[in-house]
Amino acid sequence: MPGMPVMKSRWEERTQTPLLVLAIAFGAAYAVPIVTPGAEPWVHQICTYVEWIVWAAFAFDYLARLWLAPDRWSFVRSHLLDLLAVILPMMQPLRLLRLVATLLLVGRRARMAPQITLTTYVAGSVAGLMMFGSLAVLHVERDAPDGNIKTLGDAVWWSFTTMTTVGYGDLAPTTGLGRVLAVGLMLSGIALLGVVTANIAAWFISRFERDDVMERRQIELLESLTLEVRELRAEVARLSTPPEQREHHEVPSPSAPKS
Repeated sequence: MPGMPVMKSRWEERTQTPLLVLAIAFGAAYAVPIVTPGAEPWVHQICTYVEWIVWAAFAFDYLARLWLAPDRWSFVRSHLLDLLAVILPMMQPLRLLRLVATLLLVGRRARMAPQITLTTYVAGSVAGLMMFGSLAVLHVERDAPDGNIKTLGDAVWWSFTTMTTVGYGDLAPTTGLGRVLAVGLMLSGIALLGVVTANIAAWFISRFERDDVMERRQIELLESLTLEVRELRAEVARLSTPPEQREHHEVPSPSAPKS
């Protein structure tokens, strides 16, 4: 249908803010059971419900965009990460898989939003990845017999040193899943540092180009103003000359008839 692309764009524009709000709710629901493991069982149950509701909302968003896409097969091929994020939690209902799914879907939606700049997206990705990475590794390593990541502060410090590729080695995961998380954070940190560096370089280049364009415009304006001043001075000098001298110095026009 001809109106499908327009409807799809409107859907993405109108659902952007609600889905971001749901993503924040998912972050809170994911963090509460990890930060407060001794909370009442009903608190943990509500957090689990919120996680699944948020995942269901993103899954519905994917199905809606698939339905509104002009070429559905092309949409599936170009949104494989979205499809993977929707299917993963259904295959194995683990909280960590729901976390990965939500991060993938939020990232895709953020990249599609025209009002979100690359700098904002990268900063949000760094903060979100560090927060979720800290919570995930704390959840995995806190009860490990030989683990040394026991508090949220330890987890945040470990995530920061891992993402920045510093790696002091004072804290390290000991479980298999914790090491998988470490590998993911290392690769993500390298990728994000590359994006940040490229974004800063692009900003400087665009700023220099913008300054160069403004400088050229100013030079052109000054040249035009100088020419107008010269013409104005010549006209003032001509008008201030006595009529007899003006006629004596005037050069006849080439088109004037000869006597």
